[in-house]
Amino acid sequence: MNFNFLTPVSDAVLAHNELTAQQALGRKIKVHSRQNGIPELEGVQLAIIGVKENRNDVNYIGVEINFDSIRKTLYTLFPGNWHTTLADLGDIEPGETVEDSYFAIRTAISVLLEKDIIPIILGGSQDLTYPNYRAYDTIKPMINIVNIDTNFDLGDASLPIKNNSYLGKVIVDEPYNLFNYTTIGYQTYFNSQEEIDLVEKLYFEAYRLGEISADINRVEPLLRDAHIVSIDLKSVRAAEVSENQKYSPNGFSGKEICAISRYAGISNKVSSFGIYEYHNSKNDSASSMLLAQMIWYFIEGVNCRVLDDAFTNEKQYQKYNVLVDDDELIFYKSLKTGRWWIEIPFLPNVNNKLKKHALLPCMHSDYKLALQGEIPERWYKAYRKNSF
Repeated sequence: MNFNFLTPVSDAVLAHNELTAQQALGRKIKVHSRQNGIPELEGVQLAIIGVKENRNDVNYIGVEINFDSIRKTLYTLFPGNWHTTLADLGDIEPGETVEDSYFAIRTAISVLLEKDIIPIILGGSQDLTYPNYRAYDTIKPMINIVNIDTNFDLGDASLPIKNNSYLGKVIVDEPYNLFNYTTIGYQTYFNSQEEIDLVEKLYFEAYRLGEISADINRVEPLLRDAHIVSIDLKSVRAAEVSENQKYSPNGFSGKEICAISRYAGISNKVSSFGIYEYHNSKNDSASSMLLAQMIWYFIEGVNCRVLDDAFTNEKQYQKYNVLVDDDELIFYKSLKTGRWWIEIPFLPNVNNKLKKHALLPCMHSDYKLALQGEIPERWYKAYRKNSF
C-alpha cells in the first residue's frame, strides 16, 4: 500500500532541522522528504500526519492551514528515555472535495492501524474525527471515543457534517461501531439543554471543565478504555495560545492539556490521537510550542505503557466485593500497576453488547464511594447501556 496522497514535510522545516542539536527529536524522526520519499515503516510505532482539510468548519472563510511552525518546534525538543520509533509522514492536502480528503484520511489511518502504528493526527477541523472513526470499520467491532472539548458536537445528523456536528454522523451512520462516547471539559453555556439531555439519555459520559480541573487524575480511567482520542484546541483557555487560536477565557491550562495528552499515551487501548481546530498565525510561537509539547507528552505516555494483567492469576490482583443496596459491586486492583476496575455483570436474558463480564476502568475513590453506599455513576451508565 502506498501513500501517494501524502505530501512531504517542507524543505523549510528540514532546513531548520539541520540547525538543531544532534540529540534533538528532529534528528531521530523518520521524515517523509521530497528528496528521500516516504520512510520505511518497519519498526515504527508512531506516525505524525498533518491534515490540511478544514472546509467543514462552520466558520470556514478559505484560510489554509500550515503545520510548519509546529514541526519546527517539535523537532527542537529533546526526547525522553524512549524506546519507540517515530515517523513524520507529511501532510494530506485538501482533496477536490471534502469526501476525497475523508477517503485519504480513512485509508492512511487504516493502513497504520493494520501495521500497529499509532497515528498522531494534526488537523484541520474536528469533523476529521469522523473518517478517523470509520478507519476502524474493518479493524475493531466496537469503538470508544473520548473527546476533549467545550462542546458535545452532536448537531443535527440529518444535515451535512460539520466540525460541530460530527458526532451525530458517528451515531446514526452504518456500520454502528460506537460503543461509548465521552466528552471531557465541556462548558455548559456552550451546549443547549437539549444536547445535554440527549447525551444523558444515550448514557454517554460527560465531565465539566470544573470537575476535571479540580482533579486532573480523573481523566486516567476515562482514557484507559478509549481507542480514539480527539482534542479540540478550543478546549484550551485563550491565555495559553496565540492570537488566531483564542476562543474562550475559560478552558484547560497548558499543564492540564499536556497531562491529558500523557494519560492518553499511557492508555494501552488508545490507537489514534488527534489534535484539531488548529489555526496558524504570523505570531504563532505559543500555539506551536503547546501543540509540540502535547505531542511530546503523548509520545512520553506511549513509552510509559505497562500491560495490565488479564486477571487470570489471583496472585496478581486483589478482588473486593461491596454490597450497595441490592447490587453487589466487584472491584479489581492490579498489583502490578495499582490501577482499579469495576465489573459490569452480563445479563443473560438481554441482547446486550457485552456478552460477557466486562471490566470498566475506575479509580480507588470509586471503591471508597461504594463502601459509603454510593454506586459509581460510570458503573450505573455502563450497566444501563447494556441492559437494552
